[in-house]
Amino acid sequence: MTVRLRGHHLLCLLTFVGEGYTPSFTRNYVRIAERLSAGEAIAVVDGPDDICAPMLCEAGAHCREESITQRDSLALAAVSDILDRQVVRGSVLMFDADRLRRLRSAFADGKAAAACAECEWASLCSRVAGGGFSDVLVRAAEDPCLLREQV
Repeated sequence: MTVRLRGHHLLCLLTFVGEGYTPSFTRNYVRIAERLSAGEAIAVVDGPDDICAPMLCEAGAHCREESITQRDSLALAAVSDILDRQVVRGSVLMFDADRLRRLRSAFADGKAAAACAECEWASLCSRVAGGGFSDVLVRAAEDPCLLREQV
């Protein structure tokens, strides 16, 4: 299976430490973090994704707002620059240790700051990055057979 992620969630997963909007959102995100850490592939999508799913029926869910769509675009541009490849809707990739290291290093250096500028979680993510990402839940899969990039 693949985890469907929108653009800005490619950055969010770098600093996810188990906090979220609601208990159901957080439980779902923890399960997704486990799947990604086990080497499951990521399929980039437009709009609401597997992380958004528990929020879609909530009053005031922001998953479809234009500002979030803009954040997705900025995040995809940043991730593309960091990984030296175009990452767009339809891209499928997996995060091995090197990719996560490159993304986290760039995130800590502020290279994704434009995508996170208006995010309510930005200060938490900055603290996680400043702490060396020590408590993050998404880790690289250890099985080398799981680290291949998908086309």
